[in-house]
Amino acid sequence: MADEKKTLKVKLVRSPIGTRESHRATVRGLGLRKLGSESVLEDTPAVRGMINKIAYLVQVL
Repeated sequence: MADEKKTLKVKLVRSPIGTRESHRATVRGLGLRKLGSESVLEDTPAVRGMINKIAYLVQVL
């Protein structure tokens, strides 16, 4: 159990239509597709930065 990784669950709650191209790419990079889709990600500084960038589109569960 000492090797257990911390994870974050992210849900897409707003449509990325009409947002910047880089923000849409970040949504896809997090593994999110349709509204309401969820993704479980490893808790790393890179992933946290991506979530911060599109905080207005996602919800951390």
